[in-house]
Amino acid sequence: MQNATRGPQAALGALIGLQVIMLASLMTRTPPHPPVTIALFAMGPFLGCSVSVAIAAFVLAATGSRLSAVISVFAALLALISFGPQKWFDAAIAEIWPAVLVAQIAAAAVLWCAVQTLRRGAT
Repeated sequence: MQNATRGPQAALGALIGLQVIMLASLMTRTPPHPPVTIALFAMGPFLGCSVSVAIAAFVLAATGSRLSAVISVFAALLALISFGPQKWFDAAIAEIWPAVLVAQIAAAAVLWCAVQTLRRGAT
């Protein structure tokens, strides 16, 4: 595996881990767990979608292709719905800040690596 794929895989691994743990906390109702539903969707199916896209991006990261970069960006954006900058204003921030911080760093790393991949003009 090339070194260029290690960065996105590490960041995507962090996002996958956080999302799976949040899904487990939702299912077991372990505080602080995400709400069961929000205005636009139920949280379980959304987290399932987010994890699935992140796993696909993780697998494709080894190719270093444009497709891997695009799917990685999609995975990062999905993760930011749960862990984005808006969470710093959440009432539960004192309990969730470690996950928010790690997710935002991982998403930034994914985005950075995707931009580098797209600039290289990989196929």
